[in-house]
Amino acid sequence: MTPLAGGWQAGVVTPTSNELRIALVQEAAGLDPAGNRARLEAATPAGTDLVVLPEAFARDFGDAGSDVGPYAEPLDGPFDRELARVAELRGTTLVAGMFETSADPERPWNTLLVRGAATASYRKIHLYDSFGYRESDRLTAGETEPVLVDVAGFSVGLMTCYDLRFPELARALVDRGAEVIVVPAAWVAGPRKVDHWRTLVRARAIENTVFVAAAGQPGPRYTGHSLVVDPMGDVLAEAEDGPAVLTATLRRDVLDEARRTNPSLANRRL
Repeated sequence: MTPLAGGWQAGVVTPTSNELRIALVQEAAGLDPAGNRARLEAATPAGTDLVVLPEAFARDFGDAGSDVGPYAEPLDGPFDRELARVAELRGTTLVAGMFETSADPERPWNTLLVRGAATASYRKIHLYDSFGYRESDRLTAGETEPVLVDVAGFSVGLMTCYDLRFPELARALVDRGAEVIVVPAAWVAGPRKVDHWRTLVRARAIENTVFVAAAGQPGPRYTGHSLVVDPMGDVLAEAEDGPAVLTATLRRDVLDEARRTNPSLANRRL
């Protein structure tokens, strides 16, 4: 693997394949880390290349403004080891969120782990200082280097929740070769929030001619509505606001045709 400022990027590229079988697990994280770890195996479906669980699945954020520092873990900690075990058991690659110990014990990183057939980690770049929240009071932002990983021959870029509102990150991932962007999230519920979520997921797919797979925590605290969108903006699968598992097959010929039909990446002048 090659170390990056924002985490790790896998350095081994597998041969290109034509399909990527993906599952999104829309399941709530609890406040007991051991309980969340115990649910990983049952929550992870078999028969897929990539399974995406929500942001902060190792332990939920808790009440607004509460301290998450005591629940941070190092890489290769209990959550990391269990995620890797389940990924090996299922023969897949798993993505899930945790709080990772940083140099500041009171402000950990909000980290995505990728474990299984591919291995990487990504520390959330954009902290949720918006809609009355101050995530930066409790968390440390990651470095601004995008992180990609190869999964079954597809280049997959990593984003977390609030990152979705920053189109420059998605474009940076695509400029580095991303064909799929995964977005684990805990998208807080509220007025217009489902509309913003769906609109932004589709926009990132359309403007970058890329697949976007966004996995959220369910209601009532969060919006749910996990969805998979293809490079022309068509919704391949979408959940409601309750617990759900979505599956979709991402096809390379769909990606190639979208980029022939809408060559906006090639037509850029800025």
